[in-house]
This record gives sequence, C-alpha cells and structure tokens, in this order.
Amino acid sequence: MNANTPRALAQRCAEQMFSQDTCAQAMAMQIDALDAGMAKVSMTVGPQMLNGHQTCHGGQLFSLADTAFAYACNSQGMAAVASGCSIDFIRPAVAGDRLTACAQVLHQGKTTGLYDVEIVNQSGKTVAWFRGRAHRLGHTILGEQP
Repeated sequence: MNANTPRALAQRCAEQMFSQDTCAQAMAMQIDALDAGMAKVSMTVGPQMLNGHQTCHGGQLFSLADTAFAYACNSQGMAAVASGCSIDFIRPAVAGDRLTACAQVLHQGKTTGLYDVEIVNQSGKTVAWFRGRAHRLGHTILGEQP
C-alpha cells in the first residue's frame, strides 16, 4: 500500500490509537476496514456483556459504535473527540453474535463533523444506529504538521 494514500494515513492513525485503546482491547474489538472518514470495527458478544434480560447491554453496543466513530473521525490525521452522540437500539444481540459497526462520515468541516454508525449482526440485520458529532482538537494524531 502506498504510504501517502488516505487509506494508509487512516491505517497509521488507527494503529497509533488502538495501541492505547485499552477499552477496545478489553472488549476484544478488531478493526476490519479503514479509509478516510470510514471505519469498520467488530466484536463478538460475550457472556460478560449481557444485561439482566440476557441480551447485549446497551452500553456495550454504544462502546462498539463509539469506537468505530472514533477511528472514522480521526482517520484523516487530525485528532478529534466526540462532542455529542446518540444511539437507537433496533433489535437485541445475544451471546455469540458477531457485531460489526460501520462508521461513515456525513460531513467533515474544519473543526466539526457528523458521522453515522450502523451496527449489524452476523446475519446483516441492523442492531443499532448511532450518530456522532466530532470536534477536532487542532493537533494531529501522529505528530505531523496539519
């Protein structure tokens, strides 16, 4: 892969972030795909992720979506954090389900961005929709000049 492509930059940023992302690591998340303004992150629902109804806890779903959002909104090299997020739960997930969160930029301005994340199960059925608003911090992920 050419080191100067948008995809290569997204990969380098994600590698840097993931190396310090102990939450994603503890939840056994993996990054499946990256590009400028886009990220796919997946995880398998474990028994420790279940709520009292024996379905995946909403906080676990939020964490998966938020992680994909983070890699998407930082994929262009500029450090960004969430300024607000919301999630709509569509259907339950259960232990053993393989969930994939696909984050996609809708708009990215100089300092603010808007991203949608769809979480699907292994059958391709939508489990949740997440919308995140990003705020760029004014510095880069990799210590390079903006």
